[in-house]
Amino acid sequence: MESGESRLVTAAQMRRLDARAIADFGFPSAVLMENAALAVAAAAEKFPAVRAGLTVILAGKGSNGGDGLAAARQLSVRGRRTAVFFMGREEEARGDAALNLRLYQRMGGRITYQGDEGAFALWRRALRHAALVVDALYGTGFHGRLPEAVRPWLQAADDCAAPVLAVDIPSGLNADTGTVGDLAARAAVTVTLGLPKIGLFTGQGPLYTGEVVLSRISLPETVLAAETYDTFLLTPAYVRSLLPARHPAGHKGTHGRGVLIGGSRGMSGAAVLAGQAALRCGIGLLQIVTAEASAAAVNAGVTEATVWPAAGGSLSGDAWPVIAERLAGADACAVGPGLAQTDSFAPLLGRILREDALPAVLDADALNLLASFPDIWPGKRDNLVLTPHPGEMARLRGCDAAEIQAERLTAARRAAEEWGAVVVLKGANTIVAAPDGRAFINPTGNAGLGTGGTGDVLTGAILAYLAQGLPALAAACCAVYLHGAAGDCLRETYGDSGYTALEVAGALPAARRRLEI
Repeated sequence: MESGESRLVTAAQMRRLDARAIADFGFPSAVLMENAALAVAAAAEKFPAVRAGLTVILAGKGSNGGDGLAAARQLSVRGRRTAVFFMGREEEARGDAALNLRLYQRMGGRITYQGDEGAFALWRRALRHAALVVDALYGTGFHGRLPEAVRPWLQAADDCAAPVLAVDIPSGLNADTGTVGDLAARAAVTVTLGLPKIGLFTGQGPLYTGEVVLSRISLPETVLAAETYDTFLLTPAYVRSLLPARHPAGHKGTHGRGVLIGGSRGMSGAAVLAGQAALRCGIGLLQIVTAEASAAAVNAGVTEATVWPAAGGSLSGDAWPVIAERLAGADACAVGPGLAQTDSFAPLLGRILREDALPAVLDADALNLLASFPDIWPGKRDNLVLTPHPGEMARLRGCDAAEIQAERLTAARRAAEEWGAVVVLKGANTIVAAPDGRAFINPTGNAGLGTGGTGDVLTGAILAYLAQGLPALAAACCAVYLHGAAGDCLRETYGDSGYTALEVAGALPAARRRLEI
């Protein structure tokens, strides 16, 4: 979505905004529908085949169907061929949808009603000749499973060769959670109206929405400002505003001192990846405390850092003197990459969290230790970032990963509020949740990031921004966005697979540079 809008809304919030525009500001609802139709028609005409081909519109009985009917009229005025299939009887059209149905008919537009003899056969025939399908069946009020009566119609649209343009939200997609019962329209473009809906960017939403185009439908900021927002999309402008400034007279001592605690026999690579990412995100000085068994590999992999070994194949209770000395002069720390889940390290993790109270990011086995030893939990700390994937989150919350994935936004928000820490719930469209209830959904990244070590890269990036003085929420937002953007840079060369976590770390400066220019 290129509009720069960061506010995301629930279906209920959007209904309130529409109602306020109509009741308090005097916007006629028919004008809002006409503005929506103009936006849909403009998006439809960006498909070159629409100029000479047939646009078929699947319209529901309510306002979403009304938007589709008005769009059909606008396209007809522009000389485009259209055919409307209405999912109901003529007398079932409601409000402004009924008005636009009549206007389209009076212009000579042809409407096939669901109950007409041979209607479904005509639908399938129209799809064979369609240049574009406009999905105006269900809007933000939809939840659950699609009714059996409309399922064959939507399935046929999904199966045809023509691209689908969804009005406001793909039919079958929950506007609040991004969940799909078992069938939804799979759009190439979604023209969302007023403000973008949360479900377009979380859950299964990104699999169904395609490119998201926002139309404000002329709603003024005075209307939008009346609502309180707590869910946002990470946008280039917002992330750019958070990035730490690099003072021309600065030096390594003023650009942040970070301590990375992790690495063990067989898992030195995790510490290397996190260390490389921290350096690529501009940290001034990096010290790595790792097990003696992994120290040589870590030292070779991160030559710019100083490496401090502690005896053994993995870090244990004996490592405290080494850790304490390094933390004494640090601005932030990270614990977890390649740590190995050694029970004897749990008391040390507790001491790091309680006694030093440095800004910190916890990942991997540091999170697993928290789940196994809840008594080491430090209490609420707004300078702490936790970065679980769904399995780690499930262990921390005492549930299974499927529950987390079903309600990712809710799970992340609740965890952040209860723990009093910033929570980064990793996965497609990573969520950053703050203790105050705000949540940010990340739109960057691609399937290529689903490979070993990319989580360690994210941890190192968060460490770098914490060490450079960003608050925990800002550090997490910057790191998450740029981590995904680095993957998108690599996608241009490699596609959706085949690049490595180390290459993601290496692409972080380029991702930031693209953001800054």
